[in-house]
Amino acid sequence: MAQPESGNHFEHTLDADEFRRVAYLAVDLAAEHLFGIRRRPVFEPMTPNERVELLQEPMPTDGIAPDAILEHLRTRVMPHPMGNGHPRFFGWVNSPPAMLAVATEIIAAAMNPSCAGGDHAAIYLERCAVRWLMELVGYPTDGSMGILVSGASMATLTAFAAARHRAAIRRGWSVRDDGLQSGHPPLVIYMSSEGHGCFRKAAELLGLGAASIRTIPVDDAFHIDVAALARAIAEDRAAARQPFCVAVSAGTVNTGAIDPLDEVADLCAREDIWMHVDGAYGAVGVLDPATAPRFRGLARADSLALDPHKWLSVPVECGCVFVREGATLRQAFSLVPPYLRTDEGKGFGGLPWYSEYGFQQTRGFRALKLWVTLANAGRGGIASIVSRHIRLARRLALILEAAPDFELLAPIELSIVCFRYVPDAIRDDEKKLNDLNQRLIENVQASGGAFVSGTTLRSRTALRACVLHYATSEDDIGALVEIVRRASVALAASIAS
Repeated sequence: MAQPESGNHFEHTLDADEFRRVAYLAVDLAAEHLFGIRRRPVFEPMTPNERVELLQEPMPTDGIAPDAILEHLRTRVMPHPMGNGHPRFFGWVNSPPAMLAVATEIIAAAMNPSCAGGDHAAIYLERCAVRWLMELVGYPTDGSMGILVSGASMATLTAFAAARHRAAIRRGWSVRDDGLQSGHPPLVIYMSSEGHGCFRKAAELLGLGAASIRTIPVDDAFHIDVAALARAIAEDRAAARQPFCVAVSAGTVNTGAIDPLDEVADLCAREDIWMHVDGAYGAVGVLDPATAPRFRGLARADSLALDPHKWLSVPVECGCVFVREGATLRQAFSLVPPYLRTDEGKGFGGLPWYSEYGFQQTRGFRALKLWVTLANAGRGGIASIVSRHIRLARRLALILEAAPDFELLAPIELSIVCFRYVPDAIRDDEKKLNDLNQRLIENVQASGGAFVSGTTLRSRTALRACVLHYATSEDDIGALVEIVRRASVALAASIAS
């Protein structure tokens, strides 16, 4: 990149006309990217030289002019996106960004508030946006508290910390004062074999250790086995351990499975155990009328993780955690003495500080992109997108079920379809089928025409397609099938030869 002449003074300022000029150039680049996506491959790997250039570029001694920086982004960075902006990207649970949220991100950056708390608009906008999220999925708002975080991993860590705090207090000790080194019976947390890895990571970071985690088997539809869960709790109580949290899923990222939330809520209520629900991806599936009954019991959760940067298309990072007992969340994190705390509706601004409800002190203005996205779509708009995605997933499943050489590997509950290619020549050889389907995943990705990810279900390698793009159409579903079909035929020919 070209560098200006050396100088010994620099300020992060532009005059008004130059700021507008540079900002318009950046908007043009963003628009070129967003509206040119259909003309580009879904995914195109970087060359070794391109990787090295980005990795090893030295920091300039002197500043680089804005135009040169934007040109560098245009030629070196923007040609190599992850792929999730394309309507034929079906990998993982990564959505495209809502366009209005992209356009208004500059406002959040320009205001640049620290959202630890205080009496400024960003704080009230976050309270509003989080309440909208609660109302969207039917979570109770009275007495509860929600806070925006980076994503479901941090949401889970926050929720588990509150659960651990409550469990200790109810048993007569303080985990904040005593830690976990004071000879108390070990705390135990329960998750299914399909539970997200962030459950374990959070338990480890909270000092509970792997020994505190009980992994519960799932049924044929990948739902947690509630009877097995009840037995595990009884066994731990008999062994003088302390069950304190059950973590279940309202739509796993592996298959979209929705655990029997109401049954788990009944069990947790009887056993006085915290119920956490991972709804990071799937919780908004409750907006689809045909699927809503599967979410019965969601509102009974003690805590719920939800990622607006998944199905709601809010630009990353934007996660959220709800806790039914807002006071418990505050007790778990606040370091403000009680006599200095702001009670709801009192004091300067009338709101407690967000920094009392989570680990972060300095917090970004995530609420703006969330509020903008929810306001622009409205409940009806979001519900229509969710329902359409679920219908598209079921359409894909019907096509695959009708094909004699494809096999569905999991029920369709939300917008995820897991399947594999099963040619007659190796139908009874699981090892060869796994090898073949792994090659199929790689071939589809490399084709550039569509992108699927892979997973393993009961030792079987599966192609995994997640419908999450607001512009994905039936034509895109048809194209995905054709791309997979062509790659399958080519692989079958290589097997026969």
